[in-house]
Amino acid sequence: MEFEVLGWPPDGPTLRLDYRRFAYAGKFVMSNTGKAVVRGPSADPDGNTAMRERGDSGEIPRDVPDADDFETDVVAALAFNADRTDDATLWYRYVTVRSDVKGSGIGPRLAAFTAPRAAARGYERLRIAVNNPFAYEAMHKAGFRWTGRETGLAELVLERPVEEEMTATESDGVPTDVAETADANRYQAGLDRFRERDLGEQEATFLHRKRGADPPAPITQPTDPEG
Repeated sequence: MEFEVLGWPPDGPTLRLDYRRFAYAGKFVMSNTGKAVVRGPSADPDGNTAMRERGDSGEIPRDVPDADDFETDVVAALAFNADRTDDATLWYRYVTVRSDVKGSGIGPRLAAFTAPRAAARGYERLRIAVNNPFAYEAMHKAGFRWTGRETGLAELVLERPVEEEMTATESDGVPTDVAETADANRYQAGLDRFRERDLGEQEATFLHRKRGADPPAPITQPTDPEG
């Protein structure tokens, strides 16, 4: 897998993702956000199923306009832009993973990969608003923590510094076990917000399984050839 930042806001690149394989595909056509991607093999050795699904005859349907322009080797993508009132804050707006590789951890890895590169651009913190417990869990793996705030659309606002956090003992003298308990309580408090909502069976099952659990361990941050 190859991780790459394609460009930064406000003059970011555009991506044409197959809307049947990527959620929020239309959001990546816009050029006012920066983009980062993970590149990997196409869904099929000939590269076609990443663009269009074949019919029973093996022929490629021709009912998708400009399907040949779809990015065939992108397996995950991230769009981001600066906060309108705080130039030191970068918002992750959309994270999308190709349907055939969902659940593989690529989304959190891409989010973590982009963080130090945002630091090099002068940003100090990252934020993301999530609307479901799966995204909440994934972003915790990328080092984000719930701020205790919600957007007007009932999305939970998560935040992390662009650089890796120091331990609580190093930063403010709080004993590690106390800090870990506080972190677990905050993690569960965010999950409780989702538990209060009318959810589907998969989400409800996930939340039940996570009751009383600690936050997930941070994922290993990928590197690129140029560092």
